[in-house]
Amino acid sequence: MENFFRLKENDTNVKREVIAGITTFLAMAYIIAVNPNILSVTGMPKGAILTATCLSAGLTTILMGMYANLPFALASGMGLNAFFAFSVVQARGIDWKVALTAVFIEGIIFIILSLTNVREAVVNAIPLTLKLAVTAGIGLFIAFIGFVNAGIVIKNDATLVGIGNFATPPVVIACIGIIVIVILSKKNVKGALLIGIVVSTIIAWVYALKNPKLAAETYQIYLPQGIFKFESFADIAFKLDFSYITDTTKIWTFITIILTFLFVDFFDTVGTLVGVASKVGMIDKEGKVKNAGKALLTDAIGTTFGALIGTSTVTTYVESSAGVAEGGRTGLTSIVTGILFLAAMFFSPLFIAIPACATAPALIIVGFFMMENVTKIDFADFTEGVPAFLTIALMPLTYSIGDGLTLGVLAYAILNLINNIFTKDKNKRKKVSIVIYILAVLFIIKLVAIGLK
Repeated sequence: MENFFRLKENDTNVKREVIAGITTFLAMAYIIAVNPNILSVTGMPKGAILTATCLSAGLTTILMGMYANLPFALASGMGLNAFFAFSVVQARGIDWKVALTAVFIEGIIFIILSLTNVREAVVNAIPLTLKLAVTAGIGLFIAFIGFVNAGIVIKNDATLVGIGNFATPPVVIACIGIIVIVILSKKNVKGALLIGIVVSTIIAWVYALKNPKLAAETYQIYLPQGIFKFESFADIAFKLDFSYITDTTKIWTFITIILTFLFVDFFDTVGTLVGVASKVGMIDKEGKVKNAGKALLTDAIGTTFGALIGTSTVTTYVESSAGVAEGGRTGLTSIVTGILFLAAMFFSPLFIAIPACATAPALIIVGFFMMENVTKIDFADFTEGVPAFLTIALMPLTYSIGDGLTLGVLAYAILNLINNIFTKDKNKRKKVSIVIYILAVLFIIKLVAIGLK
């Protein structure tokens, strides 16, 4: 363990890494239930999707640990699965096999970009200010997800969002979980996040035991329906359909879908990688992310493999920060998480029964942990502070890591270009990577194209 993962060098140990891996898994376990529910609207069998989700998440997360030695976990991406199901298949009437083919080709493109170091160059070109902002932005983003999952923040037609009813079981359960985690963290108890999730889950199951109908129908809290179950994924594996490539009337639609998957996945992954890495000191003095190339290549391979066995884009998860907050620093954390995903294929009823309100406290507290880096941003310098602020604010407000990073980079490029033009002293002009300006041009084209639609 020591020779392979360099535990002492990363100031960690086996016990801490195992706890971190379990914590990350429990924070991500909701995808085992959510992904099949979303993708099944395409006509794909739900049981098969569940198995494909666990298998792709498990193997690619283990690959991340073995190859990149980083504590990052991967699974079918939220947002990307919704785009797959609702925007591509339902809205455009495209068969799910064709949509999987688009994801597969996107993954191949990612692999090529990763092997040519294009993706790594983009990550390393992002200035330190934005990297710090991304950390804080992701913190707010996952905290927002936690508040929504807990029912503390709800949809409001008049104001978009509003405060929930604190007398409901999910909110009470989440609040108890938050209190447990805060108290244990204050006392420096290792595994505080994991204990909080377990306590919240037990309380939720006790409530479901006493009020099964109300718990299930009103609050989506269920008791485990058994323990062991395995579903075959033969009906969706290796079912790619390349017919759109040879059809001149459909090829441009197909290309548009591929590019959309590519763009969203690219910047969600970059944002997550930079944010979590910044939190745990995996960025060197030059602002480069440790093993970024290997992490990005793993992400690309995960997307390609996931499409082959029947699931939407596999990407690095922001919930990895839950394990990182528990002390996870090496690939051993990822391997533990990956093994648990593989095991979940056989214990799916148990893991699916972990309610969202039970994992919400961990997401909220991790969001708090990730905000501390905001103090390192120089808000007095408008060319640094304004792009950082936009990045931090827009990640939760647009419900997208990629969109927040997009607008932050665009603002950074424009403001610093203007500043450099009007700064006569060459020594006071800020050096901005050409990659940032290239990205800014691409972002403008993207925003204009969206506006024209």
